Amino acid sequence: MALTSDPTTLTLLGLRLKGFGGAGAVAELTGLDESEVVSILEGAKGDELVLHREGGQVSGWALTPAGRARGEELLKAELESAGARDVVHGGYEDFLDLNGQMLQLCTDWQVRSDLGDETLNDHTDADYDGAVIGRLEDLDGELAPILDDLASSLERFAGYRGRFDAALDKVRAGEIKFFTKPIIPSYHTVWFELHEDLLASLNIDRASEAAREG
Repeated sequence: MALTSDPTTLTLLGLRLKGFGGAGAVAELTGLDESEVVSILEGAKGDELVLHREGGQVSGWALTPAGRARGEELLKAELESAGARDVVHGGYEDFLDLNGQMLQLCTDWQVRSDLGDETLNDHTDADYDGAVIGRLEDLDGELAPILDDLASSLERFAGYRGRFDAALDKVRAGEIKFFTKPIIPSYHTVWFELHEDLLASLNIDRASEAAREG
C-alpha cells in the first residue's frame, strides 16, 4: 500500500514546488485543506522555516534555506519509511530519459524551425500544431507507467496524473496556453513540478544533474 505523506511534509514540498505562493495554491497542489495549510505555515514561520511577504500586488509564502533543508529531511525520512528509495530513483531516471523530448516539444510548440528561420509559431497552422500535440500525447503515454510506479509507493505522486490529464485536455480543446505557459497549471508547469518533486525527494540539485547530463 502506498504511503500517505504527513501534512507538514506535503506543505513544505508544495511550497518548494511553487517557489512562492499563497496558502490556497499550496492547498490546491497538495490536496490539503487550506485552513490546515495556513496552520502549518504559521507554525513553520515561528520556526523560521518559511516567511510571508506582503506589499504591493504580490503577497505569499516562501521557504527559507532552513525550511528547504527541513523539507529534504522529511522527504528522506518518508522514503525510508516507505522503503521507496529504489522506486523513486528508478522513476527519476526514467523521467530523465523523457525530459529531453519534453524540452524539444516545448521548443517546437513555440518556434517553427521547419520554416528555415527561427520563426515564432503563431498557431495558425492546424496541421503543424496537431502534429506537435500528437507527439505530446505519445510522450504522455510513456510517462504514464512512471507515474503509476511512483504512486504505488508514495500516494502524493498519484495527483500528477489528473493534473497532466487536465492540461492535455485543455490543449486538445484549443486552449494553447496550457501547453507551455508558466504560472498556470500548463503541461510544462506540471512537468517542471514533477521534476522538482523528484529532485527534492532524492536530494539532488539541478546543477549536479545538469553537470551529469553535460
